[in-house]
Amino acid sequence: MSGVHLALAARIRQEVDSLNLVVARAERAAERMRGQPDPLWADAAALNLHDFYAGLERLFRLIASQVDGSVPSGQEWHRDWLRQMGLFLKRVRPAVLSPETVKRLDEYLRFRHVVRNVYALELDPERLLPLVHHLRPVFGLVRQDLLEFAFFLEDACGPNGLEVQG
Repeated sequence: MSGVHLALAARIRQEVDSLNLVVARAERAAERMRGQPDPLWADAAALNLHDFYAGLERLFRLIASQVDGSVPSGQEWHRDWLRQMGLFLKRVRPAVLSPETVKRLDEYLRFRHVVRNVYALELDPERLLPLVHHLRPVFGLVRQDLLEFAFFLEDACGPNGLEVQG
């Protein structure tokens, strides 16, 4: 097995652990937001929602460059990364994310864009709460998909590199 792919599998596992902490922080911020009208809790929830998707994008970039050999660019690169992770690449790799996971992550991708392009005081707390409410189940899908892909990286490498059946 390639040391690069073993390192990537370890990085995926490490990021999944970090993402779990980010999800917990978003949930705590949303809980406080419901109980106290202080807008700083909404800011904290938004930052953690952003961090959740940004963490995924770090992994997407690594997978695209180290496994796929093709990193999307252009105006739609964020959306293209997500779509690429849902693709089966014959003789390269299985899909990293299931169609359901890709679909569910699209809303977090769009929210990441909002957080990066508006002032925090413009964020709508009513939009934040449903995103945080659904974050744990979405993370469950992401976690399962990413850990399966890490296992693939560790297990499915033959002596000549990645060998995908299909």
